[in-house]
Amino acid sequence: QAQLVESGGGLVQAGGSLRLSCTVSGSIFSINPMAWHRQAPGKQRELVASFISDGSIVYGDSVKGRFTISRDNAKNTIYLQMNSLQPEDTAVYYCGGTNHRNYFWGQGIQVTVSS
Repeated sequence: QAQLVESGGGLVQAGGSLRLSCTVSGSIFSINPMAWHRQAPGKQRELVASFISDGSIVYGDSVKGRFTISRDNAKNTIYLQMNSLQPEDTAVYYCGGTNHRNYFWGQGIQVTVSS
């Protein structure tokens, strides 16, 4: 069974950078990864960045200008380049994807930004 797998998280100091990756394990092209979300302790899951159907990209207000989503179609992989990280970016980051019938979530990966 195909699933989304995130990697690249970890601990970084404020002002630093991390790059997250999301790939599909199993049947690699059965799910189209398309978005990053995050959930901080005690808060609701929120959109970080997403490709949308017309090919454009939307970003959450709190990450605009600092985070960049990109994709490698040949690898069916998406990335999230996170720059100028702040402690408030600390959260579990989830990759989201679709097979046009259902929406799938990765298992999540921890990003911790120390002050």
